Amino acid sequence: MLNENQKHWGVDQWAAFLSGRALPCMPRSKVRLLELEAEFSENLSAHDLANLAGADPFLCLHLLREAEAHRTQRLGHETSTPLAAVMQLGNDNFHKLLLNSPETDESNPGLAECEARSHLASRLALRWGMQRADISPDEIAMAALLAEIGELLLWSFAPELPRQALAALASGHSPRSVQAQVDTCGFRFKDLTLKCATIWHLPPLLTQLIRGIDTTRSTLSRLCVDSARHLSTGGASDPALPSDIADAKRIIPGASLEWLVEQLPGLSEEETAALVLKTGDLLRPPEL
Repeated sequence: MLNENQKHWGVDQWAAFLSGRALPCMPRSKVRLLELEAEFSENLSAHDLANLAGADPFLCLHLLREAEAHRTQRLGHETSTPLAAVMQLGNDNFHKLLLNSPETDESNPGLAECEARSHLASRLALRWGMQRADISPDEIAMAALLAEIGELLLWSFAPELPRQALAALASGHSPRSVQAQVDTCGFRFKDLTLKCATIWHLPPLLTQLIRGIDTTRSTLSRLCVDSARHLSTGGASDPALPSDIADAKRIIPGASLEWLVEQLPGLSEEETAALVLKTGDLLRPPEL
C-alpha cells in the first residue's frame, strides 16, 4: 500500500525510490540456469548466459549495472549488449548474481503482461534490426527489453499506480495508455524509465535507444516497443498496428510488408493478410 507521502510523489521521487530497490529476477531464470548447468555440467558459454539474460528484463538490467560498475573500474568499452555484460562479469559472477537475486511475483498479471511485452519487443527488435543490417541488432534488442523497466518496477514495488492507469484506460476516462498514466500518476512510465537510467548511469547509447527519437536506430527500438504493446493489448485488429508496420517499412525498405508482419507472433494467415492490406493502404500515395 502507498503511504500518504507516496500518493503525492512525482516522477523524480519515484525514480529515486525505485532505483534504490534490490533488483529482482523472474523465477524462471533461476530454474533455467540450474537446468542448463545440470545439462552441460556447468560448462556454459557466455552466449548461453547472454540468451538467458536477454529473456528477463530485470536480470538484464541487474547484469548491465554490475557490468558497467566493473567497466568503470577497468576503463573498458561501454556495455550495451547482454553478451558484453556477461563477458565483463564472467560466468561465476553471473551465477552468483542470478541465484542471489530476489524473485519477483510472476503470478501478478499486470507484471506478467508487461514483462511479456518487453520480451516480445526485444525479439522483434532483433529480427527487424537484422533485416535492416543494423551494426548491432543486439543493442536495439536490449534497449527494447529495458524500455518499460519503469513500469515493471512499479508493478513490483508500487502496483497501485499501474493498476490505476489500467482502470482509467478500461473505463474510457483516458483514451490512450500514456494519457492514462499521466492522468492517474502525473507522469509517463517511460519518463520514469529514463529518470532511473540517469540515476543508474546506464550507457548513453542505450539511453538514447530507449528514448526512441533522434536516430533511425532509436526509432526502430521505439517502433518495436509500440508494436509489442499494440499487439498485446489489441491484437492484430489494434488500429495503431498498421501505422507501426508502415513506419517500420519506411526504415527497412528492403523488407516486404508480408515479412514484417510475419515477425509478429501468434497471427493467423487471415490476420496477417488483413494487416498487410491495411498497412499497404497507409503507404499508398494519395490520388491526385
